[in-house]
Amino acid sequence: MDLAIYGAQGMALGAYAAIHNLYPIRKIRCFLVTERGYNAETLSGLPVLELSSFSGSLSEEEKGNIEILIATPENQMPLIEKQLEALGLACHVRLTSLRWAKLQSYHCTCDREYMPLQALPVGYHKANMHVFLAKFHRDKPLTEGYEKPEWITPIQVGAALCNERVANILDCDGDNISAKNGNYSELTALYWIWKNRLQYPSANEEYEYYGLSHYRRILELTDDDVLRLADNGVDVVLPYPMPYEPDMEEHHKRYLKQEDWNAVRKAVMEMSPEYAEAFSKILKQKYFYNYNLVLAKKEVLEEYCNWLFPVLERVEELSSPKGGERADRYVGYIGETLLTLYFMYQKGKLNIMHTGCRFLT
Repeated sequence: MDLAIYGAQGMALGAYAAIHNLYPIRKIRCFLVTERGYNAETLSGLPVLELSSFSGSLSEEEKGNIEILIATPENQMPLIEKQLEALGLACHVRLTSLRWAKLQSYHCTCDREYMPLQALPVGYHKANMHVFLAKFHRDKPLTEGYEKPEWITPIQVGAALCNERVANILDCDGDNISAKNGNYSELTALYWIWKNRLQYPSANEEYEYYGLSHYRRILELTDDDVLRLADNGVDVVLPYPMPYEPDMEEHHKRYLKQEDWNAVRKAVMEMSPEYAEAFSKILKQKYFYNYNLVLAKKEVLEEYCNWLFPVLERVEELSSPKGGERADRYVGYIGETLLTLYFMYQKGKLNIMHTGCRFLT
């Protein structure tokens, strides 16, 4: 049975790369999208087709002999399934975030470039860790149950901008940039962690590992994974990177104006010339760390924040309009690019491992 992949972004490309690597005899015919829009005409040498035209080209017998792998954000999957059923494409399966991560773990183990945390032996010492989960007062309720591990604590982001409270820890307490949440998004939580936990920890708040997740996107860490961290000397855990074609520079074009991108390049050049030198090369490879999710040793995360936030502050100064005059999450998107730059630059010095990013709906 032939396969078609529904989707044309990082999840779909990652699925294609893994399947092509692990199961080269499986024929993948094309990528599918609802509408062409800004999607490419081809990906990895395969056509990107609109669903209606693809379906119209198939006989009823052919429709029964093709499987559709849905590789999109999970909140889009129910509607896609209805569209497929209406067109007579009854053989379809969801590539959930957990299934995607499992596929990537085998793929990345083969390539050995973005190694899975799960490839390490289980240790004996449970890592002393604290991950903060960013919540916003307008977040939609989750429809599926999720029991947070004991090491996850919610933190309300943008708390300075509203009176409603959805968490006990607020990013407007202590040293903070909570009022900038409209631009910084979840990075106002990372700033709070940096200033109030990494630089100046309270007497009862001293952990070996610190991290950041979102209320819908969480690094997938099992109890065994927590036992893998300390005894294997893991410095950083990141989500499996997603591929973009022709390279990761293509990703920023979807979210940033050229003027903002110019500000990023100039800020890195001014404040971190050694990273600027590597920037062009890193931008021309295809893998990209999405979502600003990270778990790292305290000193590693502090060093990253020491580098990141001065660069972002300079980006705000160079932006047009300036950061304080807008609220379009652009700094949060820039943060993803800078996280990718920083840890890809540091991968020869740090023990970086990877795990899945679980999407909650």
